[in-house]
Amino acid sequence: MGNDMNDKLSFGLFAILLSTVALSSNAHSADYKWKIRGAISNIDPTSSPGSIFNQTAPVTIDDAWGVTGTISYFYTPNIAFDVLVGLPPEHKINVAGNEVAKTKHLPPIFSVQYHFLPNEKLQPYVGLGLNYTYFFNDRLYSGDKFDLSDSFGWAGQIGVDYQLNPQWSVGTDIRYADIKTDVKVNGEKVGSVDVDPTVYSLNIGYRF
Repeated sequence: MGNDMNDKLSFGLFAILLSTVALSSNAHSADYKWKIRGAISNIDPTSSPGSIFNQTAPVTIDDAWGVTGTISYFYTPNIAFDVLVGLPPEHKINVAGNEVAKTKHLPPIFSVQYHFLPNEKLQPYVGLGLNYTYFFNDRLYSGDKFDLSDSFGWAGQIGVDYQLNPQWSVGTDIRYADIKTDVKVNGEKVGSVDVDPTVYSLNIGYRF
């Protein structure tokens, strides 16, 4: 009788253990509401941003590498609210083929994302939102006062994450931001430039 009770108790404990393991192995990334990502990003402005000085001097802006990060809140398994921030990259500015200035900018982007396959290992998504870009440390090599105005515009995104397990992932995404800035030299507006960068990123993510 005693052995029979011990066998039943052992079997019960074993069944509970198996159930616990099964539940943990069946956990999905969608079970976690928050996600943070750290990324290496290439910020690549449009190849034809415009001209200044009465359209006589074409402007180009070099691309730059930077470190970016995002934090997302999943309102549902499919819908997330996302904020992108980053260390300010430095861009060199060329006028008529000559490097004449440089600037840094902070480009936070606020997006609403739709995740198509939240319970799969491969999780594609799209996003749409707004960006606010703050330019600072504007410097004209000639020594003249140089200023780029802040910008407010829309932003779009496509991306995909690969879930290594329910919490960790690797991924890539491409963003586009509508950025237009007025250029002033010694307080006088000399033109406007469409920066409109495409941002290419490789990231590591963690959900919690």
